[in-house]
Amino acid sequence: MDDLIQELHSAHWRKSTLSGGDGSNCVEIANLPNGHRGVRDSKNPTGPALVLTPHQWNTFADSIKNGDLD
Repeated sequence: MDDLIQELHSAHWRKSTLSGGDGSNCVEIANLPNGHRGVRDSKNPTGPALVLTPHQWNTFADSIKNGDLD
């Protein structure tokens, strides 16, 4: 667990291109080892982050692309 926390702290986070332009819906993602992805709220970078497996990330990304989460 400590390794994962360190990975999240040292990860290169980038803002999603799908985030709102007004700063209200800002999601950041980070590539983690073994194909995992970190997801967090850019307004709270020290707050909680989700860690998704490659399968979970693909399902999440497909849901966004399909408008299932609108």
